[in-house]
Amino acid sequence: MDGSFPYIALAPATQVEPLNWITENREHLLQEVESVGAVLLREFALSSDNDFDAAIRQFQLPAFTYEESLSNAVRKNRTDRVFTANEAPPEIEIFLHHEMAQTPLYPSKLFFFCEKAAASGGATPLCRSDLLWSAIQSDMPKFAADCRDKAVKYTNVMPLAADAKSGQGRSWKSTLSCETAAAAEARLQALNYSWIWQEDGSLRVTTPVLPAVRQRHSGIEVFFNQLIAAFMGWKDSRNIAEKSVCFGDDSEITDADMERVVSLSEQFTYDLQWQNGDMAIVDNFLVMHGRRPFQGERKVLASLAA
Repeated sequence: MDGSFPYIALAPATQVEPLNWITENREHLLQEVESVGAVLLREFALSSDNDFDAAIRQFQLPAFTYEESLSNAVRKNRTDRVFTANEAPPEIEIFLHHEMAQTPLYPSKLFFFCEKAAASGGATPLCRSDLLWSAIQSDMPKFAADCRDKAVKYTNVMPLAADAKSGQGRSWKSTLSCETAAAAEARLQALNYSWIWQEDGSLRVTTPVLPAVRQRHSGIEVFFNQLIAAFMGWKDSRNIAEKSVCFGDDSEITDADMERVVSLSEQFTYDLQWQNGDMAIVDNFLVMHGRRPFQGERKVLASLAA
């Protein structure tokens, strides 16, 4: 076993039943996720979505299902707990983010499984947000103070029907778990969102003020948000990335500041190069993740824990 980031657990040299090994080592693995931020299980006999589902259940963590989430991404369920990570085309990069930090509802742990690695590219970048936040405070004190004091708001346009060509293409019906405009408005009102219906039936929504910085129970602060992903990647026929985020008082987050944040994040980012059968566990409160563009078929599955 390797103590670097991410923590890597290789299957023992002697033949081992993966589910039994996970059960026996569950507490240790979860401790490593808590302290390091990400754990990679490699060379275990896992090959299918059902294997992944069974492995997840050994951790005995409550499920956070795709249906109940407010995720913007188009995904396809494989089992009741397992779904495709993102159906966006391979040339689209999914930039660093904490899963669903652009909503009031987010998971604590993320599970990923490589069913089939891409022919080239397709790595999952992992970034320690506590280290990034320390660098931001040192390098950008005014921006850091604004993030902590003002917090942030996000705006995006949800299509009427799912748009698999976009990383933000989940329909408002699926996102809000409803079929009618009235039901959508009721859900948005309960979540304290504001909204404007568009002429084509899509729905422009703005979140309430959400934190840009989160304190872990240990007292450590992290850069917990979706600012990089929104600023860099929320662009399609409906959305303009640079206009998708602002501070909580509606003041501008400048291009220059976000470009500097993106540059700083690269210092703390590790590209997880997938191998078939790999399984990773990520602490969503400590580590951001994304998806590099790729060529060839790539099948990376995901599951979330509350």
